[in-house]
Parts: sequence; structure tokens; C-alpha cells
Amino acid sequence: MVWRLLNYRSNSASENMAIDEAVFQETIKNKRPPTLRFYGWRRPAVSIGYFQGLKNEVNFNRCRLSGVDIVRRITGGKAVYHCDEITYSLTAGDSEKLFPDSIIGTYEIISLCLAQGLSGLGIKAHLAKAASGASGKKPDMTSCCFSVPSGNELLVGGRKICGSAQMRTHGGFLQHGSLLMTFDPVETAALILMSQVTDSTEKLRRSVTAVNEVIPSPVSAETLCSVLQKGFIDELGIDLSEGPLTPAEKALSSQLVKKYESDAWNWERKRDAFKLG
Repeated sequence: MVWRLLNYRSNSASENMAIDEAVFQETIKNKRPPTLRFYGWRRPAVSIGYFQGLKNEVNFNRCRLSGVDIVRRITGGKAVYHCDEITYSLTAGDSEKLFPDSIIGTYEIISLCLAQGLSGLGIKAHLAKAASGASGKKPDMTSCCFSVPSGNELLVGGRKICGSAQMRTHGGFLQHGSLLMTFDPVETAALILMSQVTDSTEKLRRSVTAVNEVIPSPVSAETLCSVLQKGFIDELGIDLSEGPLTPAEKALSSQLVKKYESDAWNWERKRDAFKLG
């Protein structure tokens, strides 16, 4: 099995989300093999989950003053501050039998691939069993993705190192996630968490870690992407073939950028139905 690899490249927040959606739509519509993509963020950004309310989850004024972009994802989950990180995305159709027909099962397989890749840097990552606060109490800092590990997300030394979100529809899925290179709990709390910032900062400091904080010598984004690619190859027994976006994906992503730049999407969540035909 050969998957397409879209290798590391930095884009704006709206471009990143537009490319992910375009790849998803074209993959499902044309029944193509899976695509694994790695990317960075040209400017720091906060992304919010599809079901979140921007007004209640993000410190808009702080983002504006700090030059931090805001964008809504088509996937669920909580808010993420994207700065010094590698973001991965994986799109596959239901015909890809390596993945089960469930969010949790797919999370597990992708996390195992990421953990296998991190082991190449000497990092021992393991999968979270269940989210903290699952007993029925509302967990603290519910706006922030990295505040609480979900089941099958990655932990290193008991602290979260990767946060992911997924969407399943039209016979396929898109999962993307942030693998932190470094982590700034002060800035994250200020941008995402609207109250008790000092307390939230300390909680984030205790619950989150990053790649370059747990290895002796820092690695580059390109090096991290390389070991992550090997993790997918070794864990799943696949091959990766680097390739560009197709002309159709380029055209569609150019159209979708307008959606991800618009207040109608980011503030009001005016839903666009997928038209795959």
C-alpha cells in the first residue's frame, strides 16, 4: 500500500485548514489512497473546534494585539494555540482497511504511529487511557485542547505532547493534530483561557510537555517530520510517496481559503454542506 506524502510546509491558518478540507473532499470523492500531510503555521494562530463558540473560548482582543490569527476547524475538539509545532493530518476513505470505523479506534492507530516515530528520538510516549474528569465532573480549562488528555492521545511522562481532532463523514475521515516542539503555558493560557489565568498557567505547565523539552538536543521541524514518517511506515507496513497537491485540490483550496478567512465561518459557524459529487 502506497500513501501520498505532502511534506512539511508552512502556510497561513486559513490556507492550512483549506488544504486539509480540499484534500479530504478530493480523496473521498475520487476514492484515492490515504494522504499523510505535515505542516507548520506561518504566523501563530488559535484554531477552535467546529462546535465551539469563538466568543466564549478565545481571548479575541489578546489574539488581535499579539498578531495571532484565529480560525475554525471542520473537526471537533477544543481550542489549540499553534506556534512552535508540527501539525499532521491524515485523510483516508472507508475502503482503507487499516483503520476501524470508529473515532477512538482510528485515534489509537494513529497515536501508535506517532509514538513509534517519537521512539526514534528516544522519546517514550504512551497512549492515555481515558480523559481526566471522566467521572462526570466538568474538567478544568474546558476551552483548551491540551488541558485534558482524551483517550488514546499521546502522553510522555504523564504529560500530554500531542492533541488531535477528527471528522468522519461521506465514507471517510480527516484527523489532524498538533505535536508540540516547545510549549508556552503563559501565552497559551492568555490566548485561550478567559479566567483564572495564573492558576490555569500552572495547571498547563504540569500537564503539557513538548518534544524539545524531553530530549537532550533540540531537533528541527524537518527532522521531526522525518521520524514521524518512519513511524507510520514501520507501524503500518506502508510506503510513502511524496507528491504535490493535484490541480483540483489547489483550485478547491484556493476557493476554501475565503471560507476560513470569513467571520461567517469563524464567528457564526455557518455550516457548509460537503458537495462531493
